Amino acid sequence: MFDRFQIRELPPGSRFAAQLRFWVNGEDVVEEAVGEGGRGPYAVDALPAGRPSPLRATGDARRLVLGEPDCTGGCCGFLTVVVQRFGEIVQWSDWEVPSPTHTPVFCPPPELHFDAIQYDAEVTRAEANHWSQVRP
Repeated sequence: MFDRFQIRELPPGSRFAAQLRFWVNGEDVVEEAVGEGGRGPYAVDALPAGRPSPLRATGDARRLVLGEPDCTGGCCGFLTVVVQRFGEIVQWSDWEVPSPTHTPVFCPPPELHFDAIQYDAEVTRAEANHWSQVRP
C-alpha cells in the first residue's frame, strides 16, 4: 500500500512569503517533524516559474529541504529528505531533522513510498495552482 501525498500552499503572512506544506496520509509532515510553528519551503522556490519543481522525482537521488523550525534552519537545522524515483515508486528516505536546543528532540518520519503517478499528478497540480495565483 502506498502513502498518499498532498501539497498545500499557505498564503503569505506578515513575516513570511507563501510557503508549502506537505501532507502524507492526512498528516502535516513539517509540523509533525519540527513542531508547531515550523515552516515549509517558500512556494516560489519549490514551484519555480519556467523550470521543473525540485519536488519532481527522478532516478537520481537528491536531498530536498522540506521545512525548518520556527527559530529558523540556520539556528537548529532543517527538515530534509532524499527523494528518488524507482520505476513507478517515489521514495522519500534518509530524513534529517532539526536538533533544537530549546525544544524536544524531533524524530524523523519513516521512509515513505508513493505511487509515482499520484505523486507526479500532485506536483503538477501544485505547479499549475501556484502559478495561476501569481500571474499578473
